[in-house]
Amino acid sequence: MTGIRFGTLVLVLAEVNRATAEYRARLERVLFFCFVFLLAMTVGIMQEDTFHFFMHGAKFYLVVMLAAPIWFAAVSRASENRWAATIMTGAYALLHIFFMQILQLVPAVPKLGPVYQNITHLVPPDFPLLLIVPAIVFDLVRRRITTLNRWTQAAILGAASLISFFAVQWPFATFLMSPASRNWFFATNNLPYFVPPTTPWGSYAWLPTESTPFQFALRMLLALAAAILMTRVGLSWGDWMRRLRR
Repeated sequence: MTGIRFGTLVLVLAEVNRATAEYRARLERVLFFCFVFLLAMTVGIMQEDTFHFFMHGAKFYLVVMLAAPIWFAAVSRASENRWAATIMTGAYALLHIFFMQILQLVPAVPKLGPVYQNITHLVPPDFPLLLIVPAIVFDLVRRRITTLNRWTQAAILGAASLISFFAVQWPFATFLMSPASRNWFFATNNLPYFVPPTTPWGSYAWLPTESTPFQFALRMLLALAAAILMTRVGLSWGDWMRRLRR
């Protein structure tokens, strides 16, 4: 699946880089569409480590920083749009929410046991991560540091991505674990049929991924390093994408 999506991206990039004027503008919409599905694929692969009961653990932030900044950087270099990362991430969030709402309209019952939850419709995925915030920060910051070398840019952009994501996702995770989020829109009360109510997932309890504050701090440092490295890879990858012609 990833190969097909990346191959589609390469074909579109070759056409975008040969196009001019209005034709290029139209093709860039297709380009964003390709990036949206690659971002969704990458985040989706990490799904089992990004459930909301993990969101107060450093492992969660490490996993997200391995998945998202590379696409922020790549799309910002491949596209001429100054809001490239924001557009890509915003489209991803809207599409994700759309799927959430549609799935809840489809009647369904479990056909495989054991069944711990009373399911009457298809179970939607978790509410999308608030990646739109670090994407906006990324687009704002990158315009002001274009004269710096690539590693310095990567360090600043990677740190900005992690800090801004942590600042919004941590309190949002608290909301997702509260009764206020158990409604049709955020859908945190739509648990899979196989989740026992006594588990952290079923009882809306945090599941720690680090046993000590030192381990938490160390893993957050790894998350920062991952954000910087993946941003640097994305910048180089985006530069290659801009040169692609066939």
